[in-house]
Amino acid sequence: MVKQAAGAERPGDGDGDSQRPGRRGVVRYLQDEAAPSAPRMLLGNALRHRRDAIPLTQEEVARQLGCSPSKVSRRESGHHHLKERDLPQLFAVYRIEDPEDQRVLHGLVEVANQATWWQPWATVAQQYLQAVVSFEDMAQRIRSYDCHYLHGLLQTPAYARALIERGRGSRDTHDALVELRKERQARFTAAADKLLICVVHEGALRNPVGSKEIMYEQLDHLIELSRDRRHQIRMAEWGRFDMPVELGTTTIFDFEGLAPKIAYAEAIDGGLIVQDEDLVDRREKAFDALRVRSLAPDATRHRLQHLLSSKIYG
Repeated sequence: MVKQAAGAERPGDGDGDSQRPGRRGVVRYLQDEAAPSAPRMLLGNALRHRRDAIPLTQEEVARQLGCSPSKVSRRESGHHHLKERDLPQLFAVYRIEDPEDQRVLHGLVEVANQATWWQPWATVAQQYLQAVVSFEDMAQRIRSYDCHYLHGLLQTPAYARALIERGRGSRDTHDALVELRKERQARFTAAADKLLICVVHEGALRNPVGSKEIMYEQLDHLIELSRDRRHQIRMAEWGRFDMPVELGTTTIFDFEGLAPKIAYAEAIDGGLIVQDEDLVDRREKAFDALRVRSLAPDATRHRLQHLLSSKIYG
């Protein structure tokens, strides 16, 4: 089921007042149901922001398009399939005249209508996870704070398997999810323009996963990743009194001007997807405060080497 946070806009309501203060975006808690893919969500965000800037209500847009306000709402929340032939009318109603803006929206529709590379895993990966993979795939910069276990893009296959096997599903399901995680990592590595900035709480490294051999291998892997310019790893030290850790495990996806940032927080039974700009901004500022107080990348590497040499897992 989808749980809406208080004051969040609900897709499909069609109430036409999404530009009221406090209704600037969407907060969704998802379990087994689908979330919009990144291209559809980004396209919807762009339309909503344009409508707010004109300004028009959803009802006014619906009248000009000759459709229902609920259809406009679904489009703006990324839940409605758009086709290339729909765009000229949308450009006219939303007054999108700049050729570059039109080109970006054309590109988003084209990507949204293509088959996804993770389709072979659609039967084993929960639908909200597939949406998160789409955010990861499109984002130019990913910022993550991890306080319980390591971000999926940092995990070794053995660490990932030990973690995945704690969850539900058969051995075949676990095998498939490990392969999906490896494919996500391979695609990130192949994308030279992507950047991952991770703040890892030292407690996440002191929470053993699998076995001590797996953890030592994982430490060694983090040391190697820390030498790659696309992985900026910082450690939030254990025992610091000035560390604003109340942010909790959070990932922020930055699409470099294509659309507003999206934040994501995973839980044991689902995930929170945050599009509301004020709430994303609050999480972004909390992340920056954590990043500043954490060890710099070189100091983090030395700390990881110390943990590895000191045999902290026995």
